[in-house]
Amino acid sequence: MSEAPTAAGMRRRRQVMRVVNVPMRQLLRLPFPTPLNRRLMLVTFIGRKSGRIYRQPVSYVPDGATLLTPGGGRWTSNLHADQPVRIRLRGRDVRAVPDVIQSGPEVRRLLEKMLTANPRLASFVPFVRPGEQIDHAQLAAAVEHGFCIVRWQLDHPVPSGRA
Repeated sequence: MSEAPTAAGMRRRRQVMRVVNVPMRQLLRLPFPTPLNRRLMLVTFIGRKSGRIYRQPVSYVPDGATLLTPGGGRWTSNLHADQPVRIRLRGRDVRAVPDVIQSGPEVRRLLEKMLTANPRLASFVPFVRPGEQIDHAQLAAAVEHGFCIVRWQLDHPVPSGRA
């Protein structure tokens, strides 16, 4: 059985992502489709306490008329089901309504679905092991500490196919 991510390891991961997200935000704002935005999108939302505008790069997986996003980190606490947000998706701005999924069994089911569609997601989710194997105890602990899946309902359908 694999070891749980340590607090120090998680801090390092957050620090790396903070640095990586700076150029990622700029690349995801480009006004045309790129290979990068085939699997990543930029979510723009307003901070619930600060009122500041935030732009969060996140991976996504299409799921019918919706998109699925892993919701690790505090940014999801700024999302509300009755408040659409702007998403930069494949070079275009669209509005989407978030549905934050926090039920452990549903998070697990959707995460498995996402890993099937995008195995690279395993490199971003600390409790997914090589071969897309989910460490269920670590997933349960992560859900208990706020990990979720965000299901995005788009205002209009996004064309499928490669960008």
